[in-house]
Amino acid sequence: MRVEGFNHVTINVADLAHSLRFYVDALGMRLVHRGRRDAYLEWGTAWVCLQERPEHAKIPEAHLGVDHVAFTISEADFNDAVVWLKEKGVTIKKGPMTRGVGQSVYFCDPDGNTLELHTSDLQTRMSVWK
Repeated sequence: MRVEGFNHVTINVADLAHSLRFYVDALGMRLVHRGRRDAYLEWGTAWVCLQERPEHAKIPEAHLGVDHVAFTISEADFNDAVVWLKEKGVTIKKGPMTRGVGQSVYFCDPDGNTLELHTSDLQTRMSVWK
């Protein structure tokens, strides 16, 4: 089996309308489709599905499963993105900081899911470990 790369991530959210305001208005994702309990968005080459699950309790800080979802951003756009997040009232969880040889900033969506913007690729990140 030959996998070509990352396809999409599905994120459970408590309130789809509230989360869409965050992902579209605060982060600038493009809404492709909105269903009754789900929405599909694009952000660069990433595909994100938001799935409304009000019956799910908030995820505790320490848990098994997905730790965070990271999106690639260019080094040239990184600082402006951090300013953008702050201007939109997004709480920065950690960073900006250097991770490997790239820059990272971690922040949360309205349901506490951790998202990251990161500037390097896998090969560059692994160069630190060689």
